[in-house]
Amino acid sequence: MSTVGDSDWRLLARGREIPTAGGYADQPNLLLTDDGAWLCVVTTGTGGEGDRGQRVIALRSTDRGRSWSAPVPLEPDEAPENSYAVTLKVPSGRIYAFYNFNADNLRELRLEDGSVLRRVDSQGHYVFRFSDDHGRSWSPRRYEIPIRAFRCDRENVYQGRIRFFWNVGKPWIAGNRVLIPHHKVGRFGPGFFAESEGAFLVSDNLLTESDPEKIVWQTLPEGEVGLKTPPGGGPVAEEQNLAVLSDGTLAALYRTKDGYPVIAYSRDGGAHWTAPEYLRLRTGELAKQPRAANFIWKCANGKFLYWFHNCGGELIREGWDSACPPPPGARPLDLQYENRNPGWLVPVREVSSPDGPVLEFGAPEVALYDDDPLVRISYPDLLEDGVGVVISETQKTVARTHELPAAFLARLWRSVDRQAPTVEPVWQVAAPGEYEAPELPPFLLREEVSGVCTRRGFSLVAELAGPGPVLAAARPDGRGLTLQVNPDGAIELRLDDGRLCCVCCSEPGAILPGRRSRLAVNVDGGAHLVVFVVNGRTLGGGAGRLFGWRGFPPTLTRVDFVGRWRVAAAALAVYAQTLLQGEAEWLTGNET
Repeated sequence: MSTVGDSDWRLLARGREIPTAGGYADQPNLLLTDDGAWLCVVTTGTGGEGDRGQRVIALRSTDRGRSWSAPVPLEPDEAPENSYAVTLKVPSGRIYAFYNFNADNLRELRLEDGSVLRRVDSQGHYVFRFSDDHGRSWSPRRYEIPIRAFRCDRENVYQGRIRFFWNVGKPWIAGNRVLIPHHKVGRFGPGFFAESEGAFLVSDNLLTESDPEKIVWQTLPEGEVGLKTPPGGGPVAEEQNLAVLSDGTLAALYRTKDGYPVIAYSRDGGAHWTAPEYLRLRTGELAKQPRAANFIWKCANGKFLYWFHNCGGELIREGWDSACPPPPGARPLDLQYENRNPGWLVPVREVSSPDGPVLEFGAPEVALYDDDPLVRISYPDLLEDGVGVVISETQKTVARTHELPAAFLARLWRSVDRQAPTVEPVWQVAAPGEYEAPELPPFLLREEVSGVCTRRGFSLVAELAGPGPVLAAARPDGRGLTLQVNPDGAIELRLDDGRLCCVCCSEPGAILPGRRSRLAVNVDGGAHLVVFVVNGRTLGGGAGRLFGWRGFPPTLTRVDFVGRWRVAAAALAVYAQTLLQGEAEWLTGNET
């Protein structure tokens, strides 16, 4: 079976590869230089993540990622591990790269339990080099940023003599101030980083000072403790990244292992922060997130894009279920780091609140996916270059860039502004009854001796009076599709091609008895998933499920097997493409 199909830009393999060392590739950070090139700094190595020889390289592209210059290492070949670079361009055109550096060439770390850790890329010194020729070459000397110790540093196994940390958050400019996120690690343990919190390295003169020796730094927030989880949350609060709002308010978003991302605001430049809260979408639904990067970027139109994975996390599983022992050589999945496929984008806008501007998060939309559910797409970056909008990503071995189509972005921005979608239905009825069926796109077609995925989907929008049948469009042998609301209020969609049968259900209570509701069912034939939207709210699975969306097999061929549909809904519309969730929210009553 061909996995590429026609034209789905979201498929991971359709991106353009960024050349790396061939083993490890992480955190491809993009920047537009003043001479119009793309600059990418990426952490790479011939081994795996954290292996000896890990290094940061810089590459330039003058043809929007079609080709790249030879890599320029930021440190000499013989240097110890250098990792996780983020970049900043200042008004003069100078570009800074900030990164971890194992300057002391430590080969192991002592842990609290007496064991030894031989991964040494997340400690040492935080340093920078700079380029005055648009990333072609870098300063011969590196410079270290002084960082104030927090309680977690002084209480580590070395009493702060050795600091544990890293950073994935891009530097941001707020007024005349530069802020660089800094992720402090208190201790290592299950899941590698067992305790973490967020700080910020702040300079008030980096934008104007050309002598790196004269750059002044302070560590925020004030006090002994950085940004952590909300009360009752776990010990992991890391990978903070920033959004700067119109009045200079800072919004920090970060990951946990609690199953939800966190947001906090600062209205005094990062010195103090609001109480951290788990992030909610505009509808009130909690955003779900495993222990994976969730980033936010400000776009040229003043709005923001937020990257996350739209599913929950789960603490590490020790061993295997005794009733189902592992096959030889296999290992259990650590679910707190899994479920990074697909990657989703949320359009975000700034709105007013009694305390000042805050961020309002729209509906999640699939941005990138792979047919292999265990591929982990993460550590993206976003670049606007005047021609288009590009995101980078990595699965830890291959880094790529992907262009976001202008039409997709236009639909995103309309949805976050609560404007009516421009997509029209191809078929609709306004009363229950039996009708000639519309044509639905197939998922899989024959191409010579094998199948090819069409990457096409459809959406259904129905008006309901409560639980019960909605649509019967299947043959007596099951082939086709049926849609119903079960007595417990769960929505059930059945897709059957006679060989494969897939039943996708929402959480119970999605449809309430005695209440008129509007329902949208988005069937995405590219990412092969189903999303339910009810009364203007994209369903997230509730507290009891990791996933709100449901998947179906990529080898399902088609579901249009009958010539007439029996419609039990008060009204039903069919769209010959998959609606965005934001569009479905508007159509089902996004103001309710």
